[in-house]
Amino acid sequence: IQHHREIHVVMGNEACDLDSTVSALALAYFLAQSSPAPAAAFVPVLNIPRADFALRTETTFLLRDRGVPAASLIFRDEIDLGGLHQAGLLSLTLVDHHVLPGADAALEEAVVEVLDHRPLERHRGPPCRVTVEPVGSCATLVTERIAQGPPGLLDRTTAALLHGTILLDCINLSPAAGKVTPRDVACVALLEERFPELPPRDSVFGALQAAKFDVSGLTTEQMLRKDLKVLSGDELVLAISGIYVDLETFLLRPGLLQDLDAFCQARGYAGLVAMTVSFNERHEPTRKLAVYSRCETLRGTLCRALEEATAPSLHLQPLPSPWPCVGAFAQGNALASRKKVLPILRAAL
Repeated sequence: IQHHREIHVVMGNEACDLDSTVSALALAYFLAQSSPAPAAAFVPVLNIPRADFALRTETTFLLRDRGVPAASLIFRDEIDLGGLHQAGLLSLTLVDHHVLPGADAALEEAVVEVLDHRPLERHRGPPCRVTVEPVGSCATLVTERIAQGPPGLLDRTTAALLHGTILLDCINLSPAAGKVTPRDVACVALLEERFPELPPRDSVFGALQAAKFDVSGLTTEQMLRKDLKVLSGDELVLAISGIYVDLETFLLRPGLLQDLDAFCQARGYAGLVAMTVSFNERHEPTRKLAVYSRCETLRGTLCRALEEATAPSLHLQPLPSPWPCVGAFAQGNALASRKKVLPILRAAL
C-alpha cells in the first residue's frame, strides 16, 4: 500500500482444501508467467489463518513431497485484502468458489475472474471473466487454462500438484464414486503425457488419501475445523464439517458433547452437521450424518429436511445415537456428497 503497488490475488474458498490451495497456487503462477508486462504482482492466498494449515493434512503432505515450503505460502491472516481494496490496488480471482462470504462482501467489487465447478449461485456481468463448469475438480479447469496458454509454461512441480489434486478430488478417476467427468480424465492423461515421470495414479491417490484421512493427532475441535463449511440463514449460523472417521467411532470420542458445545458456542453456531465418509478398497464411499443442536426445534427441522429431501434423495436410515441432542443417520445415497447436501440445509435454514 505504501508503494502503491497493485496486487492481483488468486484465492480459493474458506475450506482451503487441496483443490482450493493447488488451484490458487497454479493459476497465480501461470498468470505471473503469462501476463505481458503485468502491472500487478500475482499472489496466491490460502484462505485460512496460517495456524490452521496443519489441519490440511493432505495439502501439507503434497506440498512437502513436492518441495514447496510452507514458509513460501501466504495465508489469509498475513495480507490485508480490505486495505488493499480501499487503496484501489486489489484485483481478485476466485478459484473453487464464486460467492464471497458475508464478511468479505466489500471485496466483491474487486473480483475480476472466477473459476469454479459448483452450480452458479450468482451471476456476474462483464468485465468479470466467469468459467463455471461441472467437472470433478477445479484443478481440472486450471489445467485446461494452462494448457491453452503459451507453450512451455507448465513445469514438473505444477504438473505434479495438479495431477495429485485431480486424482484425490475424483477418487482416483473411479466412476463408482460419482465425481469424475471426461474432462478430469483428459487432464490427468494430458499431464501424464507431458510428464511421463509422474508417479503411478494408484500410488499418488493412495498416499494422498492416507494423508487426508490421517486425523490420528487431531483433537475433536481440530477434526471439526479440518474441513468446515459454514451456512448463514437470516438469524442462524450452521456449521457443516466433513469428518474422516466412522460415525460410530466419532460419536464415542471422550468428551464429545462438551467439545461440540464448546465448538458451537465459541463461534456462534446454532448447530452442526457432521458428514462422515470412508471408502472401501474399490473406492466406493460410505457416508453417515450426525445432526447436533441444543435447540430441539432446529435439530428437528434439519433432520426432517435431510430425511425428506428429494433433490437429491439421501435415503437416510436412523442410527442409534448415544446423545439426545445428536441425531445420527446412515446415508443410503452415498453419491450425495456434502456439496449436494449443502443446498438442502440452506433451504431448511
